[in-house]
Amino acid sequence: MAALLLCLLALLAACGTGRDDRTVVRFWAMGFEGEMVRQLIPDFERANPGIRVEVQQLPVTAAHEKLLTAFAGDGLPDVCGLGNTWLAEFVELRAVAPLEPFLARTASMRASDYFSGSWDTGIIGEHVYAVPWYVETRLPFYRRDILEASGVKQVPRTWQEWNEAMAAVKRHVGPDRYAIHLPLNEYEPLLNLAIQQPDPLLRDEGRYGNFRSPGFKRALTFYNDIFQRKWAPAFANTQIANVWNEFGRGFFTFYINGPWNIAEFRKRLPPELEGKWGTMPLPGPDGPGASVAGGASFVIFEKAKNKDAAWKLVAYLSDPQVQVRFHALTGNLPPRRSAWAGSEALRADPYTLPFREQLERARPAPKVPEWERIAQELRIVGEQMVAGRYTVDEAAAELDRRADAILEKRRWMMDQHKAGGAP
Repeated sequence: MAALLLCLLALLAACGTGRDDRTVVRFWAMGFEGEMVRQLIPDFERANPGIRVEVQQLPVTAAHEKLLTAFAGDGLPDVCGLGNTWLAEFVELRAVAPLEPFLARTASMRASDYFSGSWDTGIIGEHVYAVPWYVETRLPFYRRDILEASGVKQVPRTWQEWNEAMAAVKRHVGPDRYAIHLPLNEYEPLLNLAIQQPDPLLRDEGRYGNFRSPGFKRALTFYNDIFQRKWAPAFANTQIANVWNEFGRGFFTFYINGPWNIAEFRKRLPPELEGKWGTMPLPGPDGPGASVAGGASFVIFEKAKNKDAAWKLVAYLSDPQVQVRFHALTGNLPPRRSAWAGSEALRADPYTLPFREQLERARPAPKVPEWERIAQELRIVGEQMVAGRYTVDEAAAELDRRADAILEKRRWMMDQHKAGGAP
């Protein structure tokens, strides 16, 4: 019995010494990135033996609802990779913490090293609430061989040159094929044309739509003319069996999309098309054009229990060398210029380099919580305009009407705050 008692005491002592007393950082990340980032965590934990990271992968389609539910139930994590267009909503909820105190003591994370448009997505009002984790923007993929066969000697850099190139392609490919595919179930192609204009998409601090501005109507006219001239099919992506196959067989020559499709095109296009397609910066009204700065950024939630440990994780995942590793795992583009400069793979990839150029001209979407709803109205009205229901002027007026209705609560809240009432 004495021997048995000693064994039990030894077993209990061993269990006690195995207790994990490390600080726990809860990290939520969406989709594929949430899966891949786990591979980077062991090195962080070895460098920070007092910290343990719990990664939770959120399904992309359910992430927004889960975050709001967690906010309502006081269950948000310490740190999250948040979609850039969601930041304004969580700032308005006072759910995220300003990052200036952390940035002030982290000299390695200089704002000047980040693409300016991507960094700007994290600034709302007078504070930095997020720092970019990975970035994306959209630009044209194109068939180099079809352009050459059409007599187009260089990729277009202006809208006028792009019009000329699309007209030449259409003459060459004939009535059953097209110069460009602008899916009508996506708002992003039109939005990227609109962001190139000097006029903001919303006015009066985001109180009203500004779609009747000369700049937006210029973009809307350019977009609509492409369809009216039959350079683009009036299709949604759901009406095309497979965009990669259709691009491969030359059903369309230009296709505006993001960097994730580089890997898809490489994988799905037939070997004989190697070297016959490429990517190019987005043309603008009078020269190389701007585009929308997308991607995800790190935020630390206001009620995080372990803010300092969470920031150590953010600083680690923001290290240029770690960002290069993350790119190798996911194909996502780093937001820091030093990461690009330090990666031979990024510098040597002809399909990725145009994105590097484009990111220098990327701009944030409007920073209001209602923006995603307004963007969906942009898609709906744009599709109705292409179908002939609206003229350009009527579509612009309709977008203002819809945006103003969506922003009604925002105007009331801002007026109450200005008057000293409810925040």
